[in-house]
Amino acid sequence: MKIDERHLVQLAAVVKAGGVTEGAALLGLSQPAISRTIAMLEKRLGEPLFVKGRRPLQPTPLGRALADHGQVMLSASRKASDTIESFRLGKSGLVRVGGTPFFMDALIAPMIADFQVQNPDVRIDQSYGYMADLRAALKGDQIDLAICPIDILEEGSGLAFQKVLPGRNVVACRVTHPLLLKRRPQPSQLLEYPWVAPPPGSPLLADLHSLLLSFGATEIKIRYTGGSLMSLVNYLKGIDALTVLPHSVVFALRNEKSITALPVSVPHPERALGLLSRATSAHTPAIEKFSQHIRHSFDRLQHLIHRHEQAVVWGV
Repeated sequence: MKIDERHLVQLAAVVKAGGVTEGAALLGLSQPAISRTIAMLEKRLGEPLFVKGRRPLQPTPLGRALADHGQVMLSASRKASDTIESFRLGKSGLVRVGGTPFFMDALIAPMIADFQVQNPDVRIDQSYGYMADLRAALKGDQIDLAICPIDILEEGSGLAFQKVLPGRNVVACRVTHPLLLKRRPQPSQLLEYPWVAPPPGSPLLADLHSLLLSFGATEIKIRYTGGSLMSLVNYLKGIDALTVLPHSVVFALRNEKSITALPVSVPHPERALGLLSRATSAHTPAIEKFSQHIRHSFDRLQHLIHRHEQAVVWGV
């Protein structure tokens, strides 16, 4: 005998609430509609579903057994409704984000953690890459968002870019570097020390070459290259070497008190850090919510950096 699942759900609501009127209110239905369902089920089964004369209503053994099946369906239906509502509010779902390594490690990873404190059911899949790889991943639908520095998008690229932070580099070193004892280190003094090169493919590598050329260098003392952000920081902590890093990355590491920026002027690259996405794709609510969180986090970061810079005298 096949029984309509909706009827089992209504029976479960009546048993759970202890009355037809209360069960109807639980489901948002009318009391007469629920009464008709119970009467129809009893007639079809040829068995009573409730003990006569008992208030609150007491189910018979058959009524209890069928109500248990209906309760499973009712719970599943509510879970499905909760899932849909959570998805629509951006509280659940998947966000696939890629980005350049140093920014992802120093800035984005803490922002992801902060986001998931409030949205624990949103899964974040993170990957690394530089501009060419990230562009290909976006167009191949392998990631939803890229967080990377960019100078300008080509017309017809099919991508959209939202700036979150202006590009600015600094010369980074350990906090006990001898050059920090000088009020205004000169370029020639910086060239006396070895340098750490960013990983191949990083736009920081071109920035490093441009910086050293502006200092008048004809030969670069590269002593270490290709490391991750953590390995670079640990390397700098143990040697008086120098490197070029985004100011925001050095600022994010300030509480570790291991590396800092020299008070020297560095030519700013003509690029900005931002969110890159497919221009025509419809983002899920979770992706939109995550994007908004990243933008707001960078707004706060930029404000903190600005306040910090008021206390710093940079060389000219």
